[in-house]
Amino acid sequence: METSKIVKALATVQDPNTGQDIITANMVLHLKVEAPNVSFTLQLPKLDADYKHQLNFACQEAIMGIYPEANVHVHMQNPGATAAAGQGGGPKKGNPLPHVRNIIAVASGKGGVGKSTVSVNLALALQELGGAVGLLDADVYGPSAPTMLGLQGQKPKVEKIYGKPKIKPLFAYGMPVMSTGFVVEPEQAVVLRGPRLSGIIKQFLEECVWPPLDYLIVDLPPGTGDVQLSLVQTVSVTGAVLVTTPQEVALSDAIKAMNMFFLPDVQVPVLGVVENMSWFTPAELPDNKYYLFGKDGGKSLAKKSNSMLLGQIPIVQSIREGGDDGKPAFLDKENTLIREAWMKVAKNVARQTALRNEMMGATKVVEVKS
Repeated sequence: METSKIVKALATVQDPNTGQDIITANMVLHLKVEAPNVSFTLQLPKLDADYKHQLNFACQEAIMGIYPEANVHVHMQNPGATAAAGQGGGPKKGNPLPHVRNIIAVASGKGGVGKSTVSVNLALALQELGGAVGLLDADVYGPSAPTMLGLQGQKPKVEKIYGKPKIKPLFAYGMPVMSTGFVVEPEQAVVLRGPRLSGIIKQFLEECVWPPLDYLIVDLPPGTGDVQLSLVQTVSVTGAVLVTTPQEVALSDAIKAMNMFFLPDVQVPVLGVVENMSWFTPAELPDNKYYLFGKDGGKSLAKKSNSMLLGQIPIVQSIREGGDDGKPAFLDKENTLIREAWMKVAKNVARQTALRNEMMGATKVVEVKS
């Protein structure tokens, strides 16, 4: 009996929660092969009977398909449930996205500050740095990702995994994307309250087939409400990025968003602040800065949140502000000023995320051993 063949067989087994194979998702460890016995442990995000039965049967079938004489012993455990309960948002049943290393929430206290612009361009800049990045547009009232990424009118596909329907995200510029805008008509009014809002967010997290990711960027709706609470109650959020503009009214609302993350039943660390629309630079005077909305609002918020100013994003005359043509500003390679600003933000977010994980003693949850 060859261990490599058994690993290859197990790679055909899909996790019914995520749609990922159990090898790629790093769910298998302590694999021991002593013919005719094969034993290993499966690390699971939850331990309900139906879920365990499906995976146990699938593993047995995969191995006995190549070695009919094998005695297969599968031990199942959920070491992440206790750890997850100690992180932001109160008790959880486990981690529904074990193959996503970091979940980063992008939040603001009010609309119109460019939160979705920050989410999209930050995601693309992190991808440019070499990360595997996904984008979840959780702004259920005003989803912007379809327009900003040129995905208007497209619908995600649904496929069945072990009889359960799973949503497959759409892709833009090599990045998986999910948004309410894919499942409602562009001009349809979205009127949702608590339970239904929670259900949509949980569905996008638990029933969407996200590939293995280094970062999942979550674009939250403005303010403090059910979507934010549902997010932190469903998954362990690595940290939050606050978005503000320099003026006082935006800053006062951003402080409310900051305080939400510090609540006892949320407890999500703030990685830092992005100040958007920091100044205006005309194309003919690239060295000039005109502070249309005041100065230093981002620095003030970073100080209040005991974090850092991740970067300042200027308004530059030569770009297509907001990415309305389906090509976000970061992808305009001729606009070095904007690209450098977004790269600075992405590098700081990556650094802050790594520091936060180091402080939490973050290690790889699972390893494949043979």
